[in-house]
Amino acid sequence: MHSVIHAAQRLVIKVGSSLVTNDGKGLDLVALARWAAEIAELKRRGKAVVLVSSGAIAEGCQRLGWARRPKAVHELQAAAAVGQMGLCQAYESAFREYGLKTAQVLLTHEDLADRTRYLNARSTLHTLLNLNVVPIINENDTVVTNEIRFGDNDTLGALVTNLIEADALVILTDQQGLYTADPRKHPEACLVHEARAGDVALEDMAGGAGSSVGTGGMITKILAAKRAARSGAATVIACGREREVLSRLADGEAIGTQLVPPTSRMAARKQWLADHLQLAGRLTLDAGAAEAIRERGTSLLPIGVMAVDGHFLRGDCVACVDPSGQEVARGLVNYSSDEARQIMRKPTRDIEPTLGYLVEPELIHRDNMVAQH
Repeated sequence: MHSVIHAAQRLVIKVGSSLVTNDGKGLDLVALARWAAEIAELKRRGKAVVLVSSGAIAEGCQRLGWARRPKAVHELQAAAAVGQMGLCQAYESAFREYGLKTAQVLLTHEDLADRTRYLNARSTLHTLLNLNVVPIINENDTVVTNEIRFGDNDTLGALVTNLIEADALVILTDQQGLYTADPRKHPEACLVHEARAGDVALEDMAGGAGSSVGTGGMITKILAAKRAARSGAATVIACGREREVLSRLADGEAIGTQLVPPTSRMAARKQWLADHLQLAGRLTLDAGAAEAIRERGTSLLPIGVMAVDGHFLRGDCVACVDPSGQEVARGLVNYSSDEARQIMRKPTRDIEPTLGYLVEPELIHRDNMVAQH
């Protein structure tokens, strides 16, 4: 078996609380320095990396002198606020050793459920990656309530994987990977080296929550892999205490459990765009723009749009039709119908002077578009 991480160009790496805080003893600065070194090496190889890190609440509890993780939401929020300071400071220092800048991004479920905020988060993360910055993401524990919590950072890692259309999700834990049974109770349990994400048998194998420090057990990792697979991403569950685990995965070495998606990344996204979104409006393209999308799969620029029909918001799915009315493609728009009417037939350089701001240079980016055949 060859690790999918070798060929992956865009990665989301999730590190659990027990690793970040040395099983709740406080931030493990040696471990953080090691991950910074490995992520720096991945970036040197041309890979884009987003880090999803647990540990804020555990670090806050340690700083506040609390022996146990509290259950009350307001106490969890207070611990997160205290711990986030130390977590950010530690990561910033660790990555600075390798000349890398970091950015803190705090998300809630509402950010990814709301269409506009979803697109804003996506644009921000893409911009940070283009600037060679390492985004460090955590759930915004200081403001969440039980109703909007991701519940665990495995789920958050999968949602971020979908958000930025990463090739793979790496979940680093204190276990070697997924076993056929709980190895702490069943010595005969075997490590699952590779399986298909979404296989119901995997969920039957997974045990309950693992440590007292974190909130997720192996079942949350299985479900995260299933969610990541929806956008065609593979998931690797591996032990974060393995020597040079990320570099070895990038070399192609098979470590831990690899869960592969049933369809390719592009196929999954195109299928989602083509089949699962209702159309909120229609853009009529000139012959040149229609041909460019049909033949070369280009993005749609405002200058190629002759008419805008319907009422839609940024992030809605709209149809793109040629001058005869035949559907050429459908995709997610970067501008509302009102904005689109103002900038249609205009070159990209005129978007900002016309609207007073520039959201994106394209009306629909090719990554958010599927051609109709």
